[in-house]
Amino acid sequence: MATEENIQNAINKSDYKVLIVDDVVSNVLLLKILLSNEKFQVCTANCGEMCIEQAKAEHPDLILLDVMMPGIDGFETAKILKMAPETKNIPIIFLTALNNPSDLVHGFQVGASDFLTKPFNKEELIVRVMHQVELVAAKRLIEKQNAELRATISNRDKMYSVIAHDLRSPMASIRMVLNLVVSAVPKEMVGEELFSLLDKANKESEEVHDLLDNLLKWTKSQTGRLNVVTQDLDLNDIIPGVVDIFEMIAMTKQIKLQYEGVGSLVVRADNDMLKTVVRNFMSNAIKFSPEGSSIEIVVSRHNDEFAKISVHDHGVGIAPERLEGIFHKGDTTYGTGGEEGSGLGLQLCADFARKNGGDVMVESVLGEGSTFSVFVPLKK
Repeated sequence: MATEENIQNAINKSDYKVLIVDDVVSNVLLLKILLSNEKFQVCTANCGEMCIEQAKAEHPDLILLDVMMPGIDGFETAKILKMAPETKNIPIIFLTALNNPSDLVHGFQVGASDFLTKPFNKEELIVRVMHQVELVAAKRLIEKQNAELRATISNRDKMYSVIAHDLRSPMASIRMVLNLVVSAVPKEMVGEELFSLLDKANKESEEVHDLLDNLLKWTKSQTGRLNVVTQDLDLNDIIPGVVDIFEMIAMTKQIKLQYEGVGSLVVRADNDMLKTVVRNFMSNAIKFSPEGSSIEIVVSRHNDEFAKISVHDHGVGIAPERLEGIFHKGDTTYGTGGEEGSGLGLQLCADFARKNGGDVMVESVLGEGSTFSVFVPLKK
């Protein structure tokens, strides 16, 4: 953050240029001497037209502008400066003998940052100039920090994307092989100890693959590279297929999956995003359910506007203090089999649901189980 101390320490007066504009030569010389003694760079002009030319050529950091000048006066000069892209952000301190409130109001309306009344006091001049220079320095510091932050975020997103892309494909192959081995090889053939290791590797490969998949989608979503492509989807064509994917994973914990659907229920949503939400709910339900339990996946019409897809488990449940922020905190959690979760999946679920015009909800009783639901807009 740009603090006052940071700004003051960053200011080197010789780095800042002040343009003095006055048609009275003695005023220009006096101001030039005062500001030069303070180590500021100084350039001068004696009329409004010359001020505009100098501002565009010299790119000053501050303009001290006399109001009463022949030709175009200070107010008109300021209006022209504020209309030009290359000079509109230069702060202006008006030098004036006017003290009518309407003149002051008009000055601020045409772009004044401050006023200095003639005859001016040296100390007051320096204080007002320094105040504007500090604001300029603060703006530059903030712009620099914002540029550094944007670069850091860009590099982070590139790193996430590279990691997810480069690791997801080989991880998917490892996951598939381990799934086949665990389901096809009898425990008696390889022995209790080796089978336990294979089972552990199989579960961890599932977790890593899911994390990489979520990480890739989250990065694309946050960087605006993930487009929402809505279409008409019958939930009874979509959700059973997602449930089938988890049958083998659930079997490793002897968990029974029960699907409860209704008749044709057509929603308007992005197919991949909707499946991602349900997959994350399913994965979490299995992760936090004890062996031998069941998980119910229920598809229903919530009201005239939304369908509701709920995944209900009979697992460990969630503490009340964690419920409110569970979709955005991203806490690390551990399943009943020691499975580690990053919390990214639930953040992604909330993001995807809202991008599709719906929302998510959780209900839970500690020690009894949880129900995660996503609401999806019905086809109009």
